[in-house]
Amino acid sequence: MPRRQRILAIAFSHLPTDRIHRARWGKSWITGRTSDAHPDAPPVVVTGTVKNAIRIVALDDRARTCGIRPGQTLSDARALAPRLDCHPADAEADHALLLGIAAWCERYTPLVALDADPDASPDAGLAAAGPGLFMDITGCAHLLGGEAALITDLEARLTAQGFHVRLCLADTPGAAWAMARYGAAHIIAEGCHGEAIAPLSLSGLRLSPALTASLGRVGLKTIGCIAGLPRAPLAARFGSGLMQRLDQALGREAEAISPIMPVAELSAERRFAEPVTHHDEISHVLGALAASLIEPLERRGLGVRRGRLKLFRVDGHVAELEIQTARPLRDAPMIERLFGERIAGLHEDLDAGFGFDLMRLDIVHADPFDSAQADMVAGAGLIQDHDALVDRLGARLGLDRVQRFVLADTHIPERSFGRAPVASLAGHGGAGSQARLRSQTQNQLSAPDPLASDARIFRPLILFERPELLSTIAEVPDGPPLRFRWRGASYEVARSEGPERIACEWWRDGRGAPTRDYFRVEDHHGYRFWLFRHGLYGRETSEPAWYMHGLFA
Repeated sequence: MPRRQRILAIAFSHLPTDRIHRARWGKSWITGRTSDAHPDAPPVVVTGTVKNAIRIVALDDRARTCGIRPGQTLSDARALAPRLDCHPADAEADHALLLGIAAWCERYTPLVALDADPDASPDAGLAAAGPGLFMDITGCAHLLGGEAALITDLEARLTAQGFHVRLCLADTPGAAWAMARYGAAHIIAEGCHGEAIAPLSLSGLRLSPALTASLGRVGLKTIGCIAGLPRAPLAARFGSGLMQRLDQALGREAEAISPIMPVAELSAERRFAEPVTHHDEISHVLGALAASLIEPLERRGLGVRRGRLKLFRVDGHVAELEIQTARPLRDAPMIERLFGERIAGLHEDLDAGFGFDLMRLDIVHADPFDSAQADMVAGAGLIQDHDALVDRLGARLGLDRVQRFVLADTHIPERSFGRAPVASLAGHGGAGSQARLRSQTQNQLSAPDPLASDARIFRPLILFERPELLSTIAEVPDGPPLRFRWRGASYEVARSEGPERIACEWWRDGRGAPTRDYFRVEDHHGYRFWLFRHGLYGRETSEPAWYMHGLFA
């Protein structure tokens, strides 16, 4: 028989007020109880507009002891507690905090999902359920001593960070969700979730308040009341959504959770008995983690293209660094060096706080690694050195910012090239891409010298992004210039060659765009220029203009 799925549900019933307390008291808020940390602190509530009235949507334990309840109007709450500390609801801040907690919970399993219910009612803020997370810990519990030890460790750490949490582990997300919010058990044994959730309120099926009230009016108040009833009458009267939620909770219908982050192809981690803070220690452990992943990559014939380093701080913060490579990489020292460059590119030290107690290196994306025999030709290592340089620059600046010039399909000089990230031109690495890059390099090195007499295509060493207007004197209107004035200086033409006629791109510039006649000219001091006459004399214009477009030397 296949092993059952084990889902851990975490409910944060006081998340808005926990966020306020953490922001106000900082690290002194470590017990989860205002009376212990700050006895004189006023009750804290979070308000929102519900049914055209300002009502309480969240409150802490001190406010609850004063008799304040969720859904109560703010005026009634102030009558019970005049020193009430009110804060407007901030759903974005709560969601950001929940995402941060989810990222930290990846220290236990990579499958962490938000408890997002698309059918949640607009008044969900008044419910006692609160936001939460799902964690699929199937096959992970033994790493921390078993299910009970994992739950104890998780609950203790979250409580120490100032959160009120309720947890439950079950075979299905629905059963774990219901027990975490409306039950008392922390762990439901395998196959016993049906009996465990039977006494719970129907609210544990994640039903809307209106549907729960409708069921209550006919005497159906617990999950066990509807579990054994005929399905067809229930579905006909209360809708198919009721039966779907029941089947999901009982395991009759599969319910998938969507992890926040995609699962890495390979991963290696190191836990520390004592938190580490120094960069030398982090670098040493990173090198060991990278070396441990080389052998699995070799077995699969893969190389790293994107890697992610996560450093879990003891106070719940998660630092994350990511690198990308221009080609598949299978070199542990190089991976360590790239992360070092990434840290240097932050222009500040990593905030270790009280230290990192867990480091994890994930191979987020890998491509086939085609091993190639070393070339005996001198200078063959140029390709590897080039890729290593690109990777180091990309780690510090961002791989998309490391660009090279590429040819464009046009004959207009200023449009004949563009820029593209080197990583996008490197393909998938291996011998094929190295051969292509070697061919491109050899072609560039063997290109004709633009100053040589036998060169077929002449292009200047410096090409201006935009041609610059100049004034010229020519013997005839359609001949080469005798002298010209450019940037405030006059030049006498000693030699000239041309014209090279370049027609317009009528599909882009229009059919009436002028033609260009390019000339290569040299003055008496040996300076060589590339200029053109814009427009054919007598056919396209009676007064053609002259432009400077580049310099040969």
